[in-house]
Amino acid sequence: MLDAALAQLVQHGYDSMSIDVVAERSGVHRTTVYRRWRDVGGLLVDVLDEASDDAWRPPDTGSLEGDLVAVNHEVYAALTANPVTVALIAASFRSEQAAEALRAFWADRYDRCADIARRAAERGEIPAGTDARRLLIAATAPLYHELVLLRAAADAHLPELVARSAATAARAGAFTDR
Repeated sequence: MLDAALAQLVQHGYDSMSIDVVAERSGVHRTTVYRRWRDVGGLLVDVLDEASDDAWRPPDTGSLEGDLVAVNHEVYAALTANPVTVALIAASFRSEQAAEALRAFWADRYDRCADIARRAAERGEIPAGTDARRLLIAATAPLYHELVLLRAAADAHLPELVARSAATAARAGAFTDR
């Protein structure tokens, strides 16, 4: 049922979502869906929860800039080659339940990516006390801004450019409280 909900969302958008449509698409009776989810928002929460339940870890390339570039390439691919990410982001603006689930998803991803800052600090690349979340937001936010908000044309160099900028700022202490 979650796959059917996600497919409907990606193909036809949030406005096309209903428990009845998901039931029909998944080949079950609508009461089966209603028993588990009262509304589309709850269904989307479980779609996002399932996406969070994975073993993904941030890449370890041996350098801060390399790690940020690798993460940015993953984000870039998710935003340009996989319509699921953008569809879920769009749905979060229409459903408070989906918005909260998406916030939890991002919090989990940023928590996992804290290893990038920890490793860089251990290698002496950035100051101790660098705020990992601020660093990761600085490294990834321009991708979302360009590709989702501005709907700019895909630029294969963007992941490296913004990763390099974030790494330079981190080395200068921009993400510390000092």
